[in-house]
Amino acid sequence: MQDQNESNERALRRRVLKQGTIIRGISYSEAPCIIRNMSATGAELKVGIDQEVPEEFLLYVRHDGRGYRCRQRWRDGTRIGVEIVNIEEKPRWHYG
Repeated sequence: MQDQNESNERALRRRVLKQGTIIRGISYSEAPCIIRNMSATGAELKVGIDQEVPEEFLLYVRHDGRGYRCRQRWRDGTRIGVEIVNIEEKPRWHYG
């Protein structure tokens, strides 16, 4: 049954091509990424091959004007699948 739910989730994801910023930890260090597909509950990101991405982070999407609290579900080279666990307003301190 879980496989069917995962298939349904992937079917609901829309292909997008948006720039995003992965905001890591308390120091607010940032890393760029590309959002390849997205739904209300998850997304696929493309990052640099050597880029470190924490298990949980804030994904800021300037185009949307909001942040998505994400949990990393899988990684394959430069591709990362994330679960969106919460939607937040744009961080006040972020310049974008």
